[in-house]
Amino acid sequence: MKPYRYHDWSRLIGAPVEVRKDFEIVRAGTVDDAMADSSALWLAADATGGRALFTAAEGYEVWIRPQKLSGKLCFKMAAAQLSGSHPGASR
Repeated sequence: MKPYRYHDWSRLIGAPVEVRKDFEIVRAGTVDDAMADSSALWLAADATGGRALFTAAEGYEVWIRPQKLSGKLCFKMAAAQLSGSHPGASR
């Protein structure tokens, strides 16, 4: 599935994301923490780098990509998609 920009960063703690700026992927990783107002988020340290802070004020965007899983579940999605609040989501 194609990735799309996600605005409510606080709901992405623990989720894999892509951080982009000026249409380019800056870093991909797992969200370690995020501000409730979606002004900033931290990606967890991994093999590509240490824990990193990204802020909306600096022009960073967060993108998510639903991922196909094996077994009975078909896709892993953010909580907003599961509740049907994402445009185009069906219940």
